[in-house]
Amino acid sequence: MLKVAIIGAGAISKAHIEGYLRFKERCEIAALCDMYPDKAEAKKQEYALNAKVVSDYKELLDEGIDLVSICLPPYMHAPIAVDFLNAGSHVLVEKPMASSLEECDLMIEAAQKSGKVLSVVAQNRFTNPIMKLKKMLDTGLAGPILHAQVDSFWWRGHCYYDLWWRGTWEKEGGGCTLNHAVHHIDALLWMMGRPEQVQAFMSNVAHDNAEVEDLSIAMLRYPNGALGQITSSVVHHGEEQQFIFQGQHARISAPWKVTASSSKSNGFPEKNTELEERLQQVYDSLPDLPYEGHTAQIDNVLHAIDSGEPPLIDGVSGRTTLEMIMGIYKSASTGENVRLPLAAGDSFYTQAGVKQNAIHFYEKSGHVDNFADQQITIGTKLE
Repeated sequence: MLKVAIIGAGAISKAHIEGYLRFKERCEIAALCDMYPDKAEAKKQEYALNAKVVSDYKELLDEGIDLVSICLPPYMHAPIAVDFLNAGSHVLVEKPMASSLEECDLMIEAAQKSGKVLSVVAQNRFTNPIMKLKKMLDTGLAGPILHAQVDSFWWRGHCYYDLWWRGTWEKEGGGCTLNHAVHHIDALLWMMGRPEQVQAFMSNVAHDNAEVEDLSIAMLRYPNGALGQITSSVVHHGEEQQFIFQGQHARISAPWKVTASSSKSNGFPEKNTELEERLQQVYDSLPDLPYEGHTAQIDNVLHAIDSGEPPLIDGVSGRTTLEMIMGIYKSASTGENVRLPLAAGDSFYTQAGVKQNAIHFYEKSGHVDNFADQQITIGTKLE
């Protein structure tokens, strides 16, 4: 029976707590930590947990905690993760992995030295539409991918950035590209691999209480010549989100849609019904996941701990996603056509470098410590 600690009792902790409670025969929530202990105590009472409540995570380093979920702002991820890894705990850390590539490397190094599991939350991979789309791409039936389109559309009101740590390069680490599109960027990298070049633009069009962007557009070039585009936004009403892959033989997407064309003798398209039916048959034969979202990722991490197999999303994967995002920020801030990978010494490798070099759209003039309403949305389902 694994002893679990939840570090941070804010809104996203609900998804972690409910996920762990699905596996009571494998783990128990032994501790809750928050700088506002009343928030942790409220979660303890809400879920009737037999858990210790503390305000300082360091009180738990010698408590024999097996697995820690870190549900805190990005700038706090690295020091806490490293401390728990060094203390012999496995770590599941919320997205984004950290607020800088330097911090990611410190976390990966600690995981390697300790031999413990380090996993980064990317719960969208653990949904039926995304998992099935990945499997369809892996069949190769659509042909080599020529173009990828990712629309990470969200909407957040002006007051969203009133929370004290949000909307700052120092504490949140970025805007919608980092904290909303991170899920879609992770999935794109999982499906297509890392591009070699990034050209991007970003702006703040509706939130003058934030230093960071609320809209960005990135163009990608892959080593084989394929192109991609990512739009990240918190200004899109309706929050429609989609992945579209244009293969040489067919187009497939999430939400699921398949279209295939053949060439007439003059080069114009005609419907390839046979290929469409074949793709649809394969898609329909794919089984649903036993769990989805955070619950499914927690199941994956528990299995990794029990079996010694790597988790689906490890520290290297989490770093690769952040590297892509920092490439977007670097290009949008400098106007450069940025080449990946980004290594130590790059101007966007450290938190201080990002803070110094990224565009500051506005300065925060005030803030609130907490919102009374802790309900949040974590994305629409791409059915």
